[in-house]
Amino acid sequence: MKKHQIILACTAVFILLFYNESVGINISIFGVLLTLLISYFFQEKFVDRSHLVLVVTSILSCFAFAWYGDAASFFALALSILILQFKTQDGELKTIQVFPLIFLNGITSLGRVFIFKQWLPERKIHNDFAKKLVAFVLIPVIFLGLFFIVYSFGSDHFSSLFTDYELDINLPQLIAMCILGFYISFSFWNYWVPDVCYEYNPKLSNDFTNVSEVKNQSTFSFLDLDFERKSGVITLFLLNIMLLVFIGTYNYEQFFEVVEKANLSSDTHERVNAVIFSILMAVGVIMFYFKGGFNFDEEASSLKKLAKVWLVLNVVLIISAIIKNSEYVSFYGLTYKRLGVYAFLILAIIGLVISFQKISKQKTNAFLFNQMIWYFYATILLCSYVNWGNLITNYNISVNKGVEPVFLSGLNFNDDARREYFEKNNLDGKYSEAVREELISNYQNANFLSKALYYEFIDKKE
Repeated sequence: MKKHQIILACTAVFILLFYNESVGINISIFGVLLTLLISYFFQEKFVDRSHLVLVVTSILSCFAFAWYGDAASFFALALSILILQFKTQDGELKTIQVFPLIFLNGITSLGRVFIFKQWLPERKIHNDFAKKLVAFVLIPVIFLGLFFIVYSFGSDHFSSLFTDYELDINLPQLIAMCILGFYISFSFWNYWVPDVCYEYNPKLSNDFTNVSEVKNQSTFSFLDLDFERKSGVITLFLLNIMLLVFIGTYNYEQFFEVVEKANLSSDTHERVNAVIFSILMAVGVIMFYFKGGFNFDEEASSLKKLAKVWLVLNVVLIISAIIKNSEYVSFYGLTYKRLGVYAFLILAIIGLVISFQKISKQKTNAFLFNQMIWYFYATILLCSYVNWGNLITNYNISVNKGVEPVFLSGLNFNDDARREYFEKNNLDGKYSEAVREELISNYQNANFLSKALYYEFIDKKE
């Protein structure tokens, strides 16, 4: 299929799926269609395992959205399909560029649609098709329209043949679906990559390409490499000493000082926030000192050792924060935020491990971002595939922590467990429960394309 044909075909499918429908299974069907079209039309570009993995994750994300219909599964679906499209058509570009390109294409498509030579084929007509179109269609239609207007004024019965009925069409919504469908299809199949992305791409490589130049490159013009190296050693040595002291006081306050239960929440938040900023600055320090020459400097062995010790100590700090968060969970039960803290701290450990590899294997700073983007993507997939609301509910009920009716009613996809617990203990979630039950009822009564399949397996509440 030509580019313009596939754009128009996807627009037509979008209209069929979304006209007079709410968001639901229709997004999943459209996502599966896009995935299959990419796999079919660009199969010759599927050159490595990552393409197959992205096809599988795209299909699974579509199924996840068909089941849950929530924001997490939508982002997983959209990101999977967009990365698949990006890696298929511009595999040489680093994946991290997909995010600015999504934003850029979302804006520029509004203007590029009028650059017809980009997406409409240039054809020379060598037959009488244009003449036939004008002679057999256009001219008769014009004359029919004119005479219809004249005859309509002369006969009410004649006019009623064409006007005494109404088409059951929501014209404003149909027009909106046509515009939105075409905009999405055009942006997806005719996306634009500026030349600057190709020019900048070598700078995002995992490996240094100009080692000889990088070796003699200093950060500050007023300091030579020897002074800069010694400055780095002194800085990292002092930072390690400070971090050791901080770890000592941090763990003493956590595990030896008596903390009132009422202050546990605020203390935990403050300490986790301190760890978060510490990790971000730790990675920044490593990127600052090992962005170039010190990766290959034979005299920088002390600097590298101190940097690795710095990273290990930060891992120890993260483990302490994980233990503190677990203590908080043991007192108050699980919540989305507490699970989010676990997720961030685990990602932080992964980031520090990759930073360790960066130093050991003499990689660029871009190596850190190129690796972390896939772990970030995997986290989004995990968030979309797992029923965290049900997990939180079952855990909290089992330990009898965090089981306030209003709180449980505010969680997603825990309805069977929530209803059973409320009925057993004669509890009332009040307004939150009423909103949740109304949402369930709305989904169960919706048209098929507007449904989320999860709610089909929930008993209707009488």
